[in-house]
Amino acid sequence: MAAAALSLNNSTSTNSPTLNSHKPISKFTSLTKPTNVSFNFLTNTPPRLQHFRPRSSVSESSLSVPKEAEAETEADDVEDDPTQELSYLDEETDPESITEWELDFCSRPILDIRGKKIWELVVCDGSLSLQYTKYFPNNVINSITLKEAIVAICDDLGVPIPEKIRFFRSQMQTIITKACKELDIKPIPSKRCLSLLLWLEERYETVYTRHPGFQKGSKPLLALDNPFPMELPDNLFGDKWAFVQLPFSAVQEEVSSLESKFVFGASLDLDLLGIEVDDKTLIPGLAVASSRAKPLAAWMNGLEVCSIETDTARGSLILSVGISTRYIYANYKKNPVTTSEAEAWEAAKKACGGLHFLAIQEELDSEDCVGFWLLLDLPPPPV
Repeated sequence: MAAAALSLNNSTSTNSPTLNSHKPISKFTSLTKPTNVSFNFLTNTPPRLQHFRPRSSVSESSLSVPKEAEAETEADDVEDDPTQELSYLDEETDPESITEWELDFCSRPILDIRGKKIWELVVCDGSLSLQYTKYFPNNVINSITLKEAIVAICDDLGVPIPEKIRFFRSQMQTIITKACKELDIKPIPSKRCLSLLLWLEERYETVYTRHPGFQKGSKPLLALDNPFPMELPDNLFGDKWAFVQLPFSAVQEEVSSLESKFVFGASLDLDLLGIEVDDKTLIPGLAVASSRAKPLAAWMNGLEVCSIETDTARGSLILSVGISTRYIYANYKKNPVTTSEAEAWEAAKKACGGLHFLAIQEELDSEDCVGFWLLLDLPPPPV
């Protein structure tokens, strides 16, 4: 879709956009009526992202049955026990290859025998080759406990101390950051913990609600922040932007170019996340053009870009990065035409289950992207 004659975040521009009348540009096309696609994790009964192998608490000498039958019975009993902790490493995965973790350390809607909320540490990697959970009483929640737990995970599963740990709760930033730094781990505040977020959604349905201490209607103790958007920093300004869309097959091509062409950006493992999209399905996105496209893409690359949304009430686009940082990414002059197209873009994103993208180019009619981020706008987890 050709450029709206707007400067990003520049309300002094005298050009009024006509967002719905542009000719298609390059490989991008203009918005059409959204088509729903299949996203398995949005169903009422979320699938298990992985066949979990929990930690066993039964010793070999405690039962007098054949080992094969013992293992099978034990696994069935443990997997059906919502109080059981998990400790799993895919046997086909090289432990040394697991260098980045996703981590949540928070209370759960479960009371212990003292009537206090139980806390839980949940850890995985992006591919779910590593999965670990452990419950804690609320009187031991500190950086020392977390540091010791991280070391215990590595010892139990035979994996190295990770290079990076992503987490999505701002309220836990101090504890997580301190524990990470004492182990020379880089803490990354980011909502791009999608495997973890979907796993928590699944655990709420399959584990927490079945726990004997579950408290129905209990609200999350550490709710996710959604602060008022701030002004965009100068180094993130672009020149022009346009609502666009790409067939899913073309989106996949852009994602594959991230490594082959050394393009800035980020991808998602849609197969792992249970997302089924037809190659012809049109995925909505935002194209941004800049005369300094490479520096702009480089700056964006360090921000943990999470999602883009429209604010039709204020006539703006909101860029979410990190945990709770929201920027006014662009402004447009409100009128029935621009409002209609912004609403159509949001509707297309909703029809795709939140899947969308950000593309940075030197010109809006360029064939190539300098930066490409595949994004997924998920609701907050129920815990």
